[in-house]
Amino acid sequence: MAETVNQVGLRERMAQKTQAPARTQGNDVMSLIKRMEPAIKRALPRQISPERFSRIVMTAVRQNPKLQACTAESFLAAMMQSAQLGLEPNTPLGLAYIIPYGREAQFQMGYQGMLDMAYRTGEYKSIYAQPVYVNDKFEYEYGLDEKLVHVPAEDPEGEPVKYYALYHLKNGGYGFVVMSRKQIERHRDKYSQAAKQGRHSPWATDFDSMAKKTVLKQLLKYAPKSVEFASALAADETVKREIDEDMSTVPGEYIDVEGSAVEEEEPLVAGK
Repeated sequence: MAETVNQVGLRERMAQKTQAPARTQGNDVMSLIKRMEPAIKRALPRQISPERFSRIVMTAVRQNPKLQACTAESFLAAMMQSAQLGLEPNTPLGLAYIIPYGREAQFQMGYQGMLDMAYRTGEYKSIYAQPVYVNDKFEYEYGLDEKLVHVPAEDPEGEPVKYYALYHLKNGGYGFVVMSRKQIERHRDKYSQAAKQGRHSPWATDFDSMAKKTVLKQLLKYAPKSVEFASALAADETVKREIDEDMSTVPGEYIDVEGSAVEEEEPLVAGK
């Protein structure tokens, strides 16, 4: 039978790579979160209190009880990844999410979380993503004379048919990427395990934000990024099964939900 956190030290459990659920005999995930507050405090930026962060994570667990069935390792790693990046998970702000996938908890950045981290670099004058409706005026060209023109309709018709993301740097540089809705849906189905989480998936609760995030993530592959931001993008939508002894960082290999090393996403041909 798997040992609980009370039976052995957390570091020893990590070394042994046990797969005990986050909720075990008399030792549920709520107690685990409370005991981790000192480590959360070390990881969080000053503007977020560990008490607030703990309350947010507890609320996430109450709203999605499947998180209590996740392994302690994956849940703690996802929680600490969110804390380390200073992104509050599972709130209406859409900064980040902790999502259960079977017995593994997955960390996922939201669209607003990506914008937040981009602005932290100090490089960007503006960066955002937008939907395009069928009755919008929308034109774009790639090449030596790139052009993007979007005049939104006063009364948009139907669902968005395209999404685009653009950035404008403080030094004058800029870039953009355009993706069709079908392209985004294909990308979701191929790469996003979170899309399989039914009604709890952010794809089900807020497709628009996830579509914006998808096109923004493609844009950011070629945009200026800090080391922290680049690491965060690499960790997005992955499951971690080990963390540092002091719980302040989440190192090592990123593992996908099937247990194999995460593969690099294939480059997309924008706008098709």
